[in-house]
This record gives sequence, C-alpha cells and structure tokens, in this order.
Amino acid sequence: MAEALRAVVVGASLAGLRGAEALRREGHRGPITLVGDEPHRPYDRPPLSKRVLSGEARPEAIDLPAQAGLDLTWRLGAAAVGLDLSAREVALATGERLPFDRLLIATGTRARPWPHPAEAGLSGVFTLRGRDDAAALRAALAAAPARVLIIGAGFIGCEAAAACRDIGLPVTLVDPNPTPLATVLGTRVGRVVAEMLRREGVDYRPETRVEALEADAAGRVSGARLVGGGRVAAPVIVVALGAMRNTEWLAGSGVAADAGGIACDGFCRVLDREGRPVAGVAAAGDVARFPHPLFPDGPVAFEHWGHAVEQAQHAARTLVGPPEGHGAYAAMPAFWSSQFDLTIKSVGLTNGADTVAIAQGSLAERRFVAVYGRAGRTVAAVSFDSARWLPAYAARIAAGDAFPPILGATDQGRVALADPGFPQRPARG
Repeated sequence: MAEALRAVVVGASLAGLRGAEALRREGHRGPITLVGDEPHRPYDRPPLSKRVLSGEARPEAIDLPAQAGLDLTWRLGAAAVGLDLSAREVALATGERLPFDRLLIATGTRARPWPHPAEAGLSGVFTLRGRDDAAALRAALAAAPARVLIIGAGFIGCEAAAACRDIGLPVTLVDPNPTPLATVLGTRVGRVVAEMLRREGVDYRPETRVEALEADAAGRVSGARLVGGGRVAAPVIVVALGAMRNTEWLAGSGVAADAGGIACDGFCRVLDREGRPVAGVAAAGDVARFPHPLFPDGPVAFEHWGHAVEQAQHAARTLVGPPEGHGAYAAMPAFWSSQFDLTIKSVGLTNGADTVAIAQGSLAERRFVAVYGRAGRTVAAVSFDSARWLPAYAARIAAGDAFPPILGATDQGRVALADPGFPQRPARG
C-alpha cells in the first residue's frame, strides 16, 4: 500500500530536487513527479550573478548533480496554477491535473520587476533570477555596452556590478539606502562594501532613486531619470530590487499563503487558513514561512542556498514518517556572497540587531568578523574573508549566549560596541 503512494514536488529547484532525493532516501517507493515552470532541469543559482555574467561559465553548464536511481517523472515548462486539497490534485498550466498523496511545495521566488510595466518591458531592461535571465543579460554584456546601470545595491546588484567590472564594463550602481547591503549588514559594515565598489571602479551612488526609465526612438532603453534631477545614460539596465515569493497559484486553495510565503509549522507542514496542518503537504525553501527557535518575533522565511537543502530534507522526513520523530526544523541560517576578491559569509540573522562589534580583524583592512547583538544576546556574525571564526559564533548563537560571546581571542583587539546603522525603513527602488 505504501509503495503505491504518489508524491508530487512543485518546484524544479534546488529545494525541489533535494526534497525528491530525500523522499527516496526516507523510503518513498511510489512515483515522484517533479514540476517546474522553467524548461530546464534544476540548476545552481549562485553562479548566475557571478560566473555566468562574466562569461566564465555557460548557463547550460550549471545543472545540479542528482542522485542516481531517483526514477522521477518530469513536468518541465509546466507551471502549477492551482491546488485542490479535497481532490488531492495539482493543476498545471497545460491543463493537466496531477493527483498526489504526498506534496512538497518548493516554488521559491522570482525577481521583483521594475514597478512600471511599460518601462519594465523595454528592450535592454533585465532582471536576474533564472537561467534564461542570466543568458539574456550575458549576451547584452558581451556586446560591450557603453554603460550598465544597476538599480538596487543588495547582493544581486553588488555581484552583478562586480561581474561587469571583471569584464571591463563601465557600471553605475544606484540605491536609495546610505550604503550597499544596508538592510542586511547595517551602514557601519556596509561602508566597507561601498569603499570596495568605488575602489574597483564602480560609479556607486547611494541615497539615489530612479524616477523613470527612458527609451530611444527605437523603443530601447536609453537611460534613467533620477528623482531630484539628473540622468544616467545606459543602454543596459539591471533591475535588482529583490524577490517575490511564488504563492499566487495557491489562491483559493485553503492554504495559508500570501506575499510573505506559505505558512508552515515547525515540522515544515503546510497550514490551512485555520492554522491546522494539511495532511501530506509540506513546503521548503524560499517560499516557506515557519517558526524558528532562534527568532521569537514570529515566522521567518530564508532565501539561502544551504537552507533550501536542509529544509527540503526535513520536509521529506515529515512527509514520509511521523514528524515528531525528527523534531522541529531549527537549522542555523547562513549565506555567502562573492564580490571581486572578497568573500562575505554569515551565520544567524541580523534582523532587529541593535549593536555590532568588530570582534576579529579590522574594517580598515577589509578582513574581519562583525558580530551582531540584540537585547544583549548574540544573533548573527558576518565575516569578510575570515570565515574560520564562523563555526564558533554559530555555536554561541544557537546557545543564546550573551553579546559579545568571544573575548580575548586571537586577531582581536579592543572590542568596541556600536550602532549597526540599519535604515529606519528598508528602502527599495
């Protein structure tokens, strides 16, 4: 009986593929159908804004390795458009309806577009989220445009700027915040990134907003008009305004889902509108919003590579066996970013941090560990080319140690506490 159970995984992504593999490892012997709105097999996203844009890697050469013997049925290029919980079916844009006994939702996110559709549709305007996005933008960069304008100095915007400079292109990076990555790192640490960008030749303009994108007579983008006056001429514009969670297809299904993600319990079980777990349905990756023991303010959603893998595996265990047998999902959030010759890595979450301390190294040398505290407790650590310290800080974050948790260590001078300098309201656009 158990061998006949049907599993459907919606989202041919990192989380979707690793979830399918985990279902097999956990003992699911029935059919598994993997659904994806893109025509491609699951691929690795981090290289898109780095090696693919610079031409070091081809878009078709970044497929994710898959476990042998998975015996999957693929439905690629077929977006999920609806979920019928009473019939236990997923509806596809092709008109097909897929029955399931176990369902893993891993639909992830998409790039947030430029808010004015007519301007967003101009030739020469790009977003960067998927493989086809990266291929199209790489072709535009290979044509050696006179300048590239990037709107948004988050991780994607900064990485794209680095890729442009690596291949010798003039690039302007504008952002409404005082420093790059201000909402993640705070302005105190963000200033180090700003200095690096300028040193590498990026025309970085903080506290700058774009009012409108402009076109030439042929309908191609020609530049951007700035709020308060001024203009940046650029035939290629990259819109890097963050991501939107893919939850619209769940409207009317009874699942508790909105723009913030799909509501889940600590075991990755999807919740209905009454807050009850839906039998046989779990979610993982960017799209899942769930309670985490380290973050008491309420449910969180992570957009991190390692999290997608670990939560997908946890969700698979929940679907196949009693969830109480393996406990609630509580993996430590972590991310990394590579820009020019710098590697930034982080553990924990800086959200709501009220204090930061440079615990190892120094900002001036651009090699340090910044530790973030909140209400006297250590909540995150960010390393700039100093990742060897992160496991020690991760352990102390997990233990809820006082801030700062490590004193008198090597590479450590006087530890001064400071305001991280987070913007009052995260700004975009």
